[in-house]
Formats: sequence, structure tokens, C-alpha cells
Amino acid sequence: MRTTSKASQRITALLDDNSFVEIGGLVTARATDFNMKPNETPSDGCVTGYGVIGGKPVYVYSQDASVMNGTVGEMHAKKIVNLYELAMKTGSPVIGLIDSAGLRLQEAADALNAFGSIYLKQVMASGVIPQITAVLGSCGGGLALFPTLTDFAFMEEKSAKLFVNAPNALDGNVVTKCDSSAAPFQAKESGIVDLAEDEDAVLGKIRDLVAFLPSNNSEGSDIVEGTDDLNRVNPEIAGCAGDTSVALSILADDNDFFEVKAEYAKDMVVGFLKLDGVTVGAVANRSEICDEEGNVAEKLDAVLSPEGCGKAADFVKFCDAFEIPVLTLTNVKGYKATLDSEKRIAKAAAELTYAFASATVPKVNVILGKAMGTAGIVMNSKAIGADITIAWPDAEIGAMDGRLAAKIMYEGQGADVIDKMAAEYDELKLSAGSAARRGYVDQIVEAADTRKYVIGAFEMLFTKSEDRPAKKHGTV
Repeated sequence: MRTTSKASQRITALLDDNSFVEIGGLVTARATDFNMKPNETPSDGCVTGYGVIGGKPVYVYSQDASVMNGTVGEMHAKKIVNLYELAMKTGSPVIGLIDSAGLRLQEAADALNAFGSIYLKQVMASGVIPQITAVLGSCGGGLALFPTLTDFAFMEEKSAKLFVNAPNALDGNVVTKCDSSAAPFQAKESGIVDLAEDEDAVLGKIRDLVAFLPSNNSEGSDIVEGTDDLNRVNPEIAGCAGDTSVALSILADDNDFFEVKAEYAKDMVVGFLKLDGVTVGAVANRSEICDEEGNVAEKLDAVLSPEGCGKAADFVKFCDAFEIPVLTLTNVKGYKATLDSEKRIAKAAAELTYAFASATVPKVNVILGKAMGTAGIVMNSKAIGADITIAWPDAEIGAMDGRLAAKIMYEGQGADVIDKMAAEYDELKLSAGSAARRGYVDQIVEAADTRKYVIGAFEMLFTKSEDRPAKKHGTV
């Protein structure tokens, strides 16, 4: 391992001390066209090997921008492909550290084929081993598919670039108007990037994420010795139905909730937590964003948006692929109602429904506030396969708000009648109790006791096994 290269230093910072073993350190390019010489491409611009993170074996490649700008050619790609093959044989995650000018033009068709060979391995590994990518320099053109074919993508927040077409190549745009290659755009607008921070923080967050994940799809959810009281009571969670990222932190062992894609589609929260030592994936509606002092800094509509549905669907599919149980916190009153949303919301909500309904992992739903209309059904309801549904006492579960229902059913009968029938509708058709009487809610629990009931539900579901109709795959 060449200790002087930045690529090597990044691997050292990522892995446990003295754990890295380099593979293919003597590989160089075969091409000699355009004055290329093998001795000018040490490691062919990519350091590859294996090591451990928190004791877990991982495979890692790190592109070296000091060697032909880190461009991808034939041998560069062969090293990454070989790494993937070893990782799949041993059932270990692959972590890629990207810093490259993209296609090696001197190798032309060989370089194009090289890209394709990496794409294929990423696709074959999808759902078999976790794949994590960090964009720490340039990642443009066809290279942009590397992070988007993996499960999680991180990005250095100031100088890293991620794009298919450069900002100045976009019709009507210049980089000074909108830097579509920068981390803020990719984290907030496109949703490709799960987290954007400085390089040291990115490498640290990758280490944190690996601690939550199983090494492969046959290992099951990651389990460690629980260090927190599984019967812990939390009265403060009752005030967190709006900002569910806070609620999930309260529920988590040692209050450690690892949120992904926090800057994208903020109306939906997704991430990982440990419950009595077992990794659980969480999906939650959010209607408020609180600042560090706990004050409400931003209000959001308690609705499903196309972006939020897509974000949650992708996350649920990952959890199901790796046998990670899924917890949902539901507080939703309908669908986002804008012209732009209307173009996509039906398809996006269908994809989320499909993800929940087709997932065979243990699924627990906690209704914190509202579960209204079909939006409530989409959010992991019993109707589409939730194993256990828990509701807080004041949860509202039904077709629509009681006053609106009364206005429709008793149109023209005066305010007194509307008020009376609205109250009656709320009690008979909208309360958690009415839903429980019909079997749509399994338990009504005080908010403070949520953690112990959720842990109990997942412990009961630990041995769950569920068969589905035989088919190659679905089409939604």
C-alpha cells in the first residue's frame, strides 16, 4: 500500500487501525497508446483491498486522482470487479471512495467496457451485500452511476462533484445559477446523496452505518448485546408526534438514531436504530422540524408526497432484502395536493404500497396521530400486511375528518346538527378505540410506553416466516 497517496490515507482513516490488506498493488495499465506507459499508472489509479470496521470485514476501493486523474480504464475496472467477486464470495460489504475524472479516453472502447463490467457487478451484488459509496472528489458522466447503483451514497460537502451532465451543459443553466453537481443539490434536490459533510465526518458516518448493517442478505438483522433498558418509559415522546426523527431517537437504544437522506423529502423520515440490540429500519411521517433547543423551526403538511413515498419505498426494499425488521410511525392525513405532485403521486404511493405489502420481514406500525384515508392505509397498515399495529390513545384512524364527513352526510341541516354528528362520527368512526374494536389496531398504549411495546412486538415476531406467490419478480 502506497502510504503517500490520498487514496491510501482515506482507507487508513476509514478502517480499523492496521487492518487494511491491499490487493492488486502492482497492477498497471496495459494500454500504451497516446504515450501511456505501464510504469506511469501505479495501482492503475485505484487502491483496493480488505480490512475491518468495528470488527466487521469489509472490502474497499479508493480511486487515486494523482494517477491519470483517477480515470477508469481496463485494469482499474478489473481490480474493482475482482473486489466485488471476493466480497460476494465471502458475504462482506463493499465501500467505494470515488475521486475520478471518469472515463479514460486513451483506452476508448476498453474503458467503456470497463464501466459496464463494474455496473454488472454492482447489479449482481444488489440485495446480496451492502454497497456504500462516498464521493470525495469528482464523479461525473457514467461514473455517476456508481453511487446510484449502490445502497447508500455519501458526499464531501464543499469540493466534491456528482453529475451526469455538467451544470453548464444543462439547457438554460450555468454553474453560477445552479451548481447541480454540488453536494447541496444532490442531497436536497435529487435525493441521491444520503449525507453530505466534510471528508472526515463522511468517513466517520460510514463507520457508524456499517455498525447497523448485516454483512450480507443471509445473516439477518445485525444484533449486539443490548445496553439500554428495554422497559424504559419516555413521557416526553408524547410531544414528538410531529418531528418523528426526535421520536425515533427517543425510542432507540442509547438514543442513537441514524437518519439517511435527512435533507431530501423532509416530510418522510427513514433510518436505522437499535431496539434491545437489534437493528430495525424506521419509516415515519413528519409534520414538524424542531431545532436543537426543541422548538418548532418549520411546519410541514402531514401528507404523502411523491418524493417522500419514493424515499420510503427504496428504504423498505433495502430492509426487506437484508432481513431488517421495519418500524413505521404513522401520522398522515392525505396526499400532497399540487399540480406538480399530481403528476407523480399515484405512482409513488403505489410503489410505497408495493414495498410494504411485498416485504416479508417483521413489520410493526405505530399510529401516533392521524391515519386518514388511503394515505393511512399506504403507511404499513394491517390491510397491506403490518404484523402488529399499535396506536396512541388519541390517534385518529378513519376515512376523513368528522366535521367534513358530517357536512357531506348532513348537508343543509344546520350548524347544530353538523356539530353533533361530527362529534358522534369522531367517536364511532375515527377513534383508536373504534379501529381496535374492528381489529385494525392490535394495541392502544400510552405514548410513554411505546418503546417496550415495540420491542415486545419485534421479539414476538423474531421467528416470522411468510411465503408469497411464486414469481420471478413483481413489476411495480
